[in-house]
Order: sequence, then C-alpha cells, then structure tokens
Amino acid sequence: MTQHSTSTASGNPDRPYDAEDISSKAFWSATGEEREETFARLRARGTITWHPPMEDSLLDDPDDHGFWAVTTYDDLVEVTRRPDDFLSGPGILMESAPHEFVEAAQSIIGMDPPRHTKMRRLVSAAFTPKQMRRINDRIEANARSVVDHLLEVAEAGGGTAEFVAECAELLPMHNINDMMGVPEGDRQEANREMKVLVGWQDPELVGTTQEERLGRMFQAIVTTHQLCTRLANERREQPQDDLITALVEAEVDGEKLTDADIAAFFCLLTIAGTDTTRQSTSHGLRALTDHPEQRAWLLEDLEGRIQPAVEEIVRWATPIMTFRRTASRDVEFRGAQITAGDKVVMFYSSANRDESRIERAHELDLSRHPNPHVSFGGGGIHHCLGNQLARFQLRALFTELLTRAPHIAAGEPELMPGNFFHVVKRMPAHV
Repeated sequence: MTQHSTSTASGNPDRPYDAEDISSKAFWSATGEEREETFARLRARGTITWHPPMEDSLLDDPDDHGFWAVTTYDDLVEVTRRPDDFLSGPGILMESAPHEFVEAAQSIIGMDPPRHTKMRRLVSAAFTPKQMRRINDRIEANARSVVDHLLEVAEAGGGTAEFVAECAELLPMHNINDMMGVPEGDRQEANREMKVLVGWQDPELVGTTQEERLGRMFQAIVTTHQLCTRLANERREQPQDDLITALVEAEVDGEKLTDADIAAFFCLLTIAGTDTTRQSTSHGLRALTDHPEQRAWLLEDLEGRIQPAVEEIVRWATPIMTFRRTASRDVEFRGAQITAGDKVVMFYSSANRDESRIERAHELDLSRHPNPHVSFGGGGIHHCLGNQLARFQLRALFTELLTRAPHIAAGEPELMPGNFFHVVKRMPAHV
C-alpha cells in the first residue's frame, strides 16, 4: 500500500512560529489543566497563531511546514462554518496521514461537498431523533447490563474495578454494534481494532517506530473493512432491521453506497460513536469525584437534572480535542495571512474554556444553562451526526450508575498522550 501524504505544500514555510509550544509530545503528554494555561495565553493574542509541525508525526512529510492554531470560541465557529475556504478532504488530523487512511477510516468527516453532501444524506436517516428514540429502550437495557457487570467485577475485586474496561467502553461498544447489526462473536475484535485506530500514539498498542505504527493501523483498517464487507454481503441476501442493511439499501439520485463507502462509515461510527462516549463517561465520573458538591446537587433530582448535567460533562471532557482543516485558497483571517494548503487546526478543548463565550468556563457547573459548548462541533456541515446518540448513552449510563452506586468514586486516571481524542486509558473505580 502506497504511503503518500494528504497534505498540500504550504506556500510560506518561512513565516515565524509562535513561541508557545503546542507541537511537542511533552505538551500532549501533560494534563488538560496544564495545556489550558498555554491555550489561555494563545486566546489572549486575539488572532490565530502559527506553529511547527507535530513532533513524531505519522509520516515524514517534507511539505508539512506547520499549522495555524484556532483557539478562541468565535474563531473556531467561523472556521467550521466556512467549508469552502477550509477543507476537510485532505484530512482531519494535525499530522499528515496516508491518503488511504483518510479514505478508509474518516468517511464523511474527511469529505467536502458535493461528495460530503451526498454521503451525509445517505447515512443521516439512521440518526434522526425518531430513530434515536426507537433505540433508546435498547440503550437503557445495555446500561443496566453494563452496570450489573461493573458491580459484579467490583464485588469480586474487593470493591474496586477498572472502570474503562469494565464499564465506560462496554456501553457504546454494545450500542454501536446493536445499531450496526454486528454479531456478538465479532464485537470484541471490532472493538480491539477501534482502539488501535484511536491509539496511534500509544506504543502499547501500535509499537514505537513509524513503520510499526503505520503497519498496525493499516492492519486494523483492513480487518474492520473485511468484517463490514462480509456483513454487507450477508444483508444483501438476508436484510435485517439494522444500520448495515439500511446502508446497503440506501439510495440517493439512483446511486447506492459501495462496499468501501459502507466500510469507511463503519470505521467512523465504530471509532467516533464508541470513543467519544467512552471518554465522556470516564472524565465525567472523575469530575463527579473531584466535585462532590456537584454530585450532591445532581442526586437531589437525578431524573430532572441529568440532561443539563450530561451537557456539562461533555463540555468538561471535550472528548475530541482537535480537528484540522486545510486552506483551499490564500485568505486573510483575523489579521493573519493564511496560504493555500496551510493546515488550520481547531482546538475544541481551548474553545470550551473560552470565558468570552462561556461564563465561568473553568468551573464544573452541572446546572449550566445555556451551555453553548462545541464538543459536538461548532455547527456547519460537519456537526456531529451522532450527537443525540451520545447524549442518550450518557444519560442512560449515569442514571443507572448514580441510582445503583451513588457513592462510586474514580481513582487517578491514566491518560494516553495524544492530540485528537482525550483518552482515559485506565482508571480505577471504588464502588
């Protein structure tokens, strides 16, 4: 498989870099609170800032001269809503990535109109509020089952369980696989390969060398595509009431999705639909542990207060920290001269702490209303298609957890270094 970059050469490699370091492995190995100190200084600039390429990137890309950092709330929303100027097709990661990776794993979030428009129409029917309400009973049943499992493991472990593996990752895994129609025997394999695609910066998962990382990631993509293609072929012969059948049968303007289209969307949904909920759940439990007064407020009226609490947990966690765009043309933005081909990176974790738009942004407030967080995007054509699914899952799981284990407490989390997902790799929970 040819490993060529999706980046476009920047027209001005010699412009000076900002003094703040947001490109190093050390920066992305720090805590969110430590990174926020840097983001606050960048927001104070009142413009976007230019930075060196990411250290230890996926590819050695001679055309990668750096990236523009979009750190304020207003600037992030502006970039999000200008898809003609700021493209998704060249890739959404800060790092340059192989073209095959973008095509095979990023689906509609790595597309621009008109291709994006057609693809989104084909897949969006599965994510309407009506469809989400239809599967809500299944989500609640899975939440009960997952909490049953967590409590059993904790009882066997003297009151302690590994929360990520025994709870946070299980609920979205089962829900996404239920929606897609993935059989029980294939779910663990799909979940394992998803972790690889999320954890490309984790040597425990993908190795330490560039060759090892790329090889393991491509292996994960191939395995996931083979599984989805097999299921798509089975659904053509025997349709079921699941999303793979809906994708196989979907048609817009006389065109159907190819197996490659279906598999790429399967990769996207498996990654985004699973990991965002997993991270929000883990960060959320830690936040409730660190802020007992907020937990007490929530427990006073769990049913009536869980909805705003979920919104605040998603803001607090910001499970996806960055998305990249690529400038389609030379453009002036907030006084900065962006050149066609420049990477423009939106920092959601910074925008969600921007006190010019979110009052007391550094405080956890489960009653916050309104809560204009950008954890599901800043609007525009790439706003998160599965946002209602994520909300349903978080509401179901925290309701079940806090009803049956109201005093559950999180231990110290082990975070995975990285600039895309805000990953809690492991975290003990004391029940």
